[in-house]
Amino acid sequence: MTAARQAAGKPSLVVIGNGMAGMRTVEELLKLAPELYDITVFGAEPHGNYNRILLSPLLAGDKSMDDIMLNPLEWYADNGITLHADDPVTSIDRQRRIVRSQSGVELRYDRLLLATGSKPFIIPVPGHQLPGVIAFRDVQDVETMLAAARNHRHAVVIGGGLLGLEAANGLLRQGMDVTVVHVMDSLMERQLDKSAAILLKKALEQKGLRFLLNAQTAQILGDQQVRAVRFKDGSEIPADLVVMTAGVRPNIALAQQAGLHCDRAIVVDDTLQTYDPRIYAVGECVQHRMATFGLVAPIWDQARVCGAHLAGAGHRRYVQQATATKLKVTGVDLYSAGDFIGGEGSEDLVLRDPRRGIYKRLVINGPHIVGAVLYGDVKDGPWYFELIQNKTDISSLRSQLLFGQALCAQAA
Repeated sequence: MTAARQAAGKPSLVVIGNGMAGMRTVEELLKLAPELYDITVFGAEPHGNYNRILLSPLLAGDKSMDDIMLNPLEWYADNGITLHADDPVTSIDRQRRIVRSQSGVELRYDRLLLATGSKPFIIPVPGHQLPGVIAFRDVQDVETMLAAARNHRHAVVIGGGLLGLEAANGLLRQGMDVTVVHVMDSLMERQLDKSAAILLKKALEQKGLRFLLNAQTAQILGDQQVRAVRFKDGSEIPADLVVMTAGVRPNIALAQQAGLHCDRAIVVDDTLQTYDPRIYAVGECVQHRMATFGLVAPIWDQARVCGAHLAGAGHRRYVQQATATKLKVTGVDLYSAGDFIGGEGSEDLVLRDPRRGIYKRLVINGPHIVGAVLYGDVKDGPWYFELIQNKTDISSLRSQLLFGQALCAQAA
């Protein structure tokens, strides 16, 4: 295989990881230099590339597998890409420039792209390996949850972030009794202040979800199958299914085995190149200037830069941008940006309209907005974000600011 490829005269690009970051980088490369490389992709799952963000609607029954596919198997064939699905790479020999897969495929590379993503963090409490304890990371996890919903009643979701709430909503939609367990005292603490989190909790309780906050899981109980969750205070709740959504960790084991420089993740420079100039990395597995990444926007930026450098059009540099978070959690619109907690010297502008389910909080420091949290009405979110990014002087708009861009434009 290797000899035939070398004879064809094309350099070999091997991509480890068939997820959104890796395939977006390949798409960017194909736009610029579609004939440059002989491309081979190794993926751990038996599918083409699908939109992981849409696993929640898949679980809820709002989307089908066809709906969430980004690059079906035909796309690889149409672009001359060899896909080894369900066959993850197990080792990289950097001296010989060869990767070896689980099934024994060995392939030489001229350029290597690591897009190994992240792994869910499973809280290592007693019982965490019992059947019925899963993460919410891929299509197989969704299939496991759907099977549990057909045959069982009680679901416990550990983790009150976005992923946990989406898993809980999907399981509720499938007919299960769902309790969300969160170690903090408010939901989605990374995206929402406490006032917005209280509104969200009330809205989700009205849909039928239950919540245990400030709850520390001590043990998962069961023999051949999970049957309950026990907490540090000694209390228990029944559980036929436990879904762990307590965060993720960059998947760097393969890079570490290969001797690449890693810290919390695979360290890359502004071109997404690792310390080995033949090897690039993108997505949730990378660390750039001390930061790691989980949102789509910065990963798409990385894909553009990395694709350009692989194509030989390497004038771009990856620059981290401030990001805003726009979310729709089980039908509730949320938006947050900047420093929405505030601190010494900052002031809050707050609008509450409980009847309409609207809450807005702007954090002001001097003549500038530095943060925003919006609940229920998020249409002005991008405008507030622009004011934050541009450090716009809002002194003359201050009295109208909470009422949005349209009113401020009239006042001006």
